[in-house]
Amino acid sequence: MTQHRGHEEHREEFEPRELSDAFDPNQVSGPAATGFPFAPGVDPEALRRRALDALLAARDRTTLLTDSVDDGELTAQHSPLMSPLVWDLAHIGNQEEQWLLRAVGGREALRPEIDGLYNAFEHARASRPSLPLLAPAEARTYASDVRGRALELLEGAPLHEGGGPLERAGFAFGMIAQHEQQHDETMLITHQLRAGPAALTAPAPPAPPEPVGAGTVPSEVFVPGGPFTMGTSAEPWALDNERPAHRRDVAAFHLDASPVTCGAYLRFIEDDGYGDERWWAPDGWAMVREHGLSAPLFWRREAGQWLRRRFGVTEPVPHDEPVLHVSWYEADAYARWAGRRLPTEAEWEKAARHDPVSGRSRRYPWGDEDPTPERANLGQRHLRPARSGAYPQGRSPAGAGQLIGDVWEWTSSDFLPYPGFVAFPYREYSEVFFGPGHKVLRGGSFAVDQVACRGTFRNWDLPVRRQIFAGFRTARDA
Repeated sequence: MTQHRGHEEHREEFEPRELSDAFDPNQVSGPAATGFPFAPGVDPEALRRRALDALLAARDRTTLLTDSVDDGELTAQHSPLMSPLVWDLAHIGNQEEQWLLRAVGGREALRPEIDGLYNAFEHARASRPSLPLLAPAEARTYASDVRGRALELLEGAPLHEGGGPLERAGFAFGMIAQHEQQHDETMLITHQLRAGPAALTAPAPPAPPEPVGAGTVPSEVFVPGGPFTMGTSAEPWALDNERPAHRRDVAAFHLDASPVTCGAYLRFIEDDGYGDERWWAPDGWAMVREHGLSAPLFWRREAGQWLRRRFGVTEPVPHDEPVLHVSWYEADAYARWAGRRLPTEAEWEKAARHDPVSGRSRRYPWGDEDPTPERANLGQRHLRPARSGAYPQGRSPAGAGQLIGDVWEWTSSDFLPYPGFVAFPYREYSEVFFGPGHKVLRGGSFAVDQVACRGTFRNWDLPVRRQIFAGFRTARDA
């Protein structure tokens, strides 16, 4: 459905899924009478402050992503895979209006006539430039007006057990903050696809921390077998597909201590990995042959050197960074070539969360504390993955690092519901995507904000997808 420019030129045949886009507050599903089983004893005022901070952080990032280009760039469609940036901007405001002002606050609709324009299930991305969209100035004014009213609503919303299912524990406010950050990630992908450099950091942050003792980090870690708790029933803003917490039994296995690097992936390329059918799933091999793939998206070989394009700048491929912009098929082929395999989703989560000393599952690999710049590469701070072995403070009990941030990690698992799954607050966020067509990604990337990234968070996409900020790590049986 898209034609990528240059050496990576090929067509991808599937419209990418939207991130949390099918909001319809008139179709709230799930346990409406009792709400999600949020953890008892949650401080509503702490959640109110957390919701305020999350909403403000998301809007600051949206502003950076949309104010960094002129109106022509905002209204252009830089790839048929993506919406014009101005569509995302108004869509963010429209969903905030529908869920916070109308569904939670009971307010009269501000712009009911635009609901259909910004319904992702009603209009495919490729067709959105032809719609009568709000112009950039009007979209900014609309989103700002909605946000001002939403913050007033947040001040008095009952976030305790007496509130409704959308208000309880601030769920709707957290959902909207996550939704905006997910669209910010989508807009960052658009910036990567468009021509020209991107001024997306203000001010320029320091470089990612140098790996501390990287030479002593093992190539793989051992994860003992046995049961662990997967998913959550207590995280206040966890989305429906992360729920409920349940027991899983995983056999012992070995896992890469860090995501596969560009240097390691280059060895696969140089060993004719893209030319040897043995390593590829049938559909993956068909994709390689049809589109003439020979390297990750945005890579090219020139004068005997591998180069990549990153936000409009061409640079040498960094051998010590995690490989990026590879499809599930490419990750799977590399793993086969290396005599290994992709980890299952359950294996990934056990390696990331299970504490063998206490027997409990942590919120994050390092513990229950929120991410910090010393623990993970998140939030568009660096616009690239950190070097392999970075963030030693973020390692899991098993010793695996960079499980949160840097790159989304493909797993071998199909996107399926957990036992006891209940759709909430609407079925189209997860339920319509369950099945063998989508593969699960875990861990988040440098493009993900911490509000939309945790040890239980599940992402999913089509196995052909390459424009997303995805890499992988491999596993083997013990």
